[in-house]
Amino acid sequence: MTIHVSKVAIIGAGVSGVVTGKHFSAANINVTIYERSADYGGVWLYDQRTPAEPSYPSASPSIADFDASKIEAQSAPQEVINGSKSHRPAYDELTYAPPGPCYDTLRNNVPTPLVKLRGQPWPDGTGDFVLHSVIKDYIVEAARLSDLERSTRFNTRVERVWKNFDKWNVASRTLRRSKSGRLSSSVDIVEYDAVVVASGHYHAARVPDIPGLASWKNKWPTRVMHSKGYRSASDFKDQNVFLLGAGTSSTDIARELIGVANNVYQSSRGGTFDLPLELLPMEASRVAGILRFSEPDRGSSAIPSHAPIPAEIHLTDGTKISNIHRVIVCTGYNISLPYLSQFHSDNTHPNLARPETIVTDGAQYHNLYEDIFYISDPTLAFVGVPYYTATFSLFEFQAMAVAAVWTGGADLPTENEMRRLYNERVQTVGLGRGFNSLRGQEVEYVNRLFKWINMYGAQRGRKPLIGHDEEWQKGRTLLAEKLKERLAVRPSVGKPNGNKAVKDWLDID
Repeated sequence: MTIHVSKVAIIGAGVSGVVTGKHFSAANINVTIYERSADYGGVWLYDQRTPAEPSYPSASPSIADFDASKIEAQSAPQEVINGSKSHRPAYDELTYAPPGPCYDTLRNNVPTPLVKLRGQPWPDGTGDFVLHSVIKDYIVEAARLSDLERSTRFNTRVERVWKNFDKWNVASRTLRRSKSGRLSSSVDIVEYDAVVVASGHYHAARVPDIPGLASWKNKWPTRVMHSKGYRSASDFKDQNVFLLGAGTSSTDIARELIGVANNVYQSSRGGTFDLPLELLPMEASRVAGILRFSEPDRGSSAIPSHAPIPAEIHLTDGTKISNIHRVIVCTGYNISLPYLSQFHSDNTHPNLARPETIVTDGAQYHNLYEDIFYISDPTLAFVGVPYYTATFSLFEFQAMAVAAVWTGGADLPTENEMRRLYNERVQTVGLGRGFNSLRGQEVEYVNRLFKWINMYGAQRGRKPLIGHDEEWQKGRTLLAEKLKERLAVRPSVGKPNGNKAVKDWLDID
């Protein structure tokens, strides 16, 4: 299957969107990048404001952090045929483009050599682990070097994307503030040959339906929060903090809270994606999974700022935790594409996903070839889907592959063949969040991707695409050493081969 496109919409101006714009522009593809925030950076764009809390439990994945039923652009095909039409928005800037999860002291947990872009060395003196602002500036510089500013529409939210015959229609809304402070917006619809989704993972906060949790949130709304709204450890000074979940965000926040909060508890249900105990700071305590939050009494919801929540947390091992001041829900995010709601099927079990469905319960992407091309119509592509990777480099390699395919540099397999390979992967890996994981497989994935691309490229006079270089390999070795240092701080006590199990989990030698 040979594809040629000349005009592409890219949704998102984080690193995935920027590297896609970089390689598309180099291939003479006309791009427009849509970004609802005011700058590049994605998850690395720090905003001291906190986003609105999600619903408890969280809304369906197709809703994400805005309710599609309330978006005027949903009727855009009727209200706007040519040009644009202005409206007075029924929302403010905070709900229009909610801040992401970046907090004041966030640093990369993958060394900078592993997240280096092609042709763009890090500035001299850049450390291996740096503040979010350094990484954000690096992404901004990548956009500048590729002259993407003129093709990026900031403060512009994509609200609906649909195919009309052989063209993709992108309906977007641009928010503007006048000198007097008055907000206005305009809706626009533009046709494209193809669309790249590069909007990232960290928008639709996932909140589990644990008995009593919604009651706690309703009774004491400021005492229960999702980790997306975490901004500074100082907000938890001298408090007892309960972290629901034991993944990356929970462990990072636990590390931030040590020495500031009083006691820090991390609840682990023993799930596949919980980080090993050895990576939790010694001063924090890991406890069992949650059975329920005790129902609040009917008394007043007012609690003195210094007082703990007057209720208990019941754990699955029979333990009860009390004297807690704050609960941080660190349960991650749902995959959500509200502007592609026609490809959502919120109430469908993942095992029953139809060939046209991309998202069901929010745990994984369905029906993508190599986690990139939508099998039913590969003029819709995704950059930035895989989890547990070095992100920047991996996403750039994906962008390079899409650029090659969409300029006729390589052919895709037939739809039937892509479907067969996808179904084989489902049978081998199984459905769920692990389906999009590349932990321990990143190099193999890139080698397979580029072997396919370069096979055609050699026949068509294209320069070969080159994957991970020597500097990247050195960076991976550095990461392994850093992880070993952490393991040495909190060894596995009383567990045979405990550290070996952790090393296997982290894919280090």
